[in-house]
Amino acid sequence: MTVGIRDVQWWVRDYAYAATRQVRALTSRARPDGFKTGDQCPVVIIPGIYETWKFLQPLITRVHDAGHPVYVVDKLAWNIASVPDAARHVADLIAEQRLTGVVLLAHSKGGLIGKFVMIGHDADSRIAGMIAVAVPFSGSSYAKYMLPPSLRSFAASNEHITGLNENTVTNARIASIFARFDPHIPEGSTLAGARNIQIDTGGHFRLLADVRVVDVVMTVLAGFGHPHDLTSAE
Repeated sequence: MTVGIRDVQWWVRDYAYAATRQVRALTSRARPDGFKTGDQCPVVIIPGIYETWKFLQPLITRVHDAGHPVYVVDKLAWNIASVPDAARHVADLIAEQRLTGVVLLAHSKGGLIGKFVMIGHDADSRIAGMIAVAVPFSGSSYAKYMLPPSLRSFAASNEHITGLNENTVTNARIASIFARFDPHIPEGSTLAGARNIQIDTGGHFRLLADVRVVDVVMTVLAGFGHPHDLTSAE
């Protein structure tokens, strides 16, 4: 992959956004219970690795303001557990809260966790679908250069990556949103059989704050309440 000047600029801006967002997340006094009200379909947040739910707080606020009760999985903490273990925490929350018609809203690693839940922990069909932002569905070639095992697990050869890719049954209920250039996922986030939506920008973290992404999330989210509208959501 050839990286141009604009790509480098996007890369720098992406890290700057991530650093700023992490600081704001650490200093935020928001409590998850404040987002559980609403009469639209429930939304469960699954952040990326090294992210707490507060990293996605701006998007959570927008979703909640639209009438959706939003739930966070406290047991995920900074989301460094394995995909299967994290998936169990998400499934447990959905069962404990007796949620139905759930839409998972996931970022990065969160999308792998979400698909794992849809495949292996949704026998009673509580999950309507998932909106995934910047997810390494096919892994990342950069993973092999990472020292922490939690990051090396994103290699394309990882058993969880290959296993999820082999199962395409749930893909039709997933909307994958991604940038034209992702500094962490050179392979991109296109998922066969899913609703793939590319945004003409660069980024992995700052994509969460892009107004176009937020608008697409809200449109697709509304479509889960009206399945026939999903194919036309842009």
